[in-house]
Amino acid sequence: MIVDMSGKACVVTGANSGIGFVTARELARMGADVTLVCRNAEKGRSAQEEIRRAVDRETHLEVADFASLAAVRALAGRLRERGPIDVLVNNAGLMCTERRETVDGFEYTFAVNHLAPFLLTNELLDALRKPERARVVHVASRAHSRVDLDLDDLQSEKSFGGWRSYCRSKLCNVLFNAELARRLEGTGVTSNALHPGVIASGFGRENRGLWKWAMVLGRFIMVTPEEGAKTQIHLATSGDVGDTTGGYFVDGKPASPSAQGSDPELARKLWDASEKLVGLSPR
Repeated sequence: MIVDMSGKACVVTGANSGIGFVTARELARMGADVTLVCRNAEKGRSAQEEIRRAVDRETHLEVADFASLAAVRALAGRLRERGPIDVLVNNAGLMCTERRETVDGFEYTFAVNHLAPFLLTNELLDALRKPERARVVHVASRAHSRVDLDLDDLQSEKSFGGWRSYCRSKLCNVLFNAELARRLEGTGVTSNALHPGVIASGFGRENRGLWKWAMVLGRFIMVTPEEGAKTQIHLATSGDVGDTTGGYFVDGKPASPSAQGSDPELARKLWDASEKLVGLSPR
């Protein structure tokens, strides 16, 4: 069902391809004022043009590298200047098969998939509180249930595995969602997370070797970006979930996270650790 999003300001990260692009396009189709956040300016402009041709609406483009906390802070500043935000979709994510560090010295997957959206969301809380109602949507993954989180090894320094690091970052997304919802209770801002399915998109294209070929060959059994984006679009727009917060959704329906993903004490501890890592003052 097409929801009228006219007058709603929506921000979608990782919006130049895959489910992020589909989400941005469909929000624009519903009449929303959409901002695409992309790492690559050329790919971002190409996505804007494709959306313009598809739905005859203009969009905004913001370029930011989520591997840099300074870039995330600068992005947040530019978004705040634009005014209130009705919907923030934390969609950007990646998986690295080899351990590397960002300019800030953080393990890459953990930094891009968790620390960047954690910082961005916190920096945008005032803009999210300005509308009467606002929503934060986190693209997590069922992969979060495959691992446990070691708060003493968030950077995967003791041992690193590309898939394991990705799964941990998705567990962080689920925990961040739960604690954010708790902290925002009563403010009019909701927070929900989801598993989009295994998507036939450009995810993992930067990796090499077996993982790259696995992603290429696996496309034959994966769902399309259009199918994969349905749950996050539902959480961003539907009146059915307008008052729902702290939830985890699969195929558009409420689901149960893993035992660790449902642990409120772990969520609080991860929040405190993340605040210190990104340099936020305790709230």
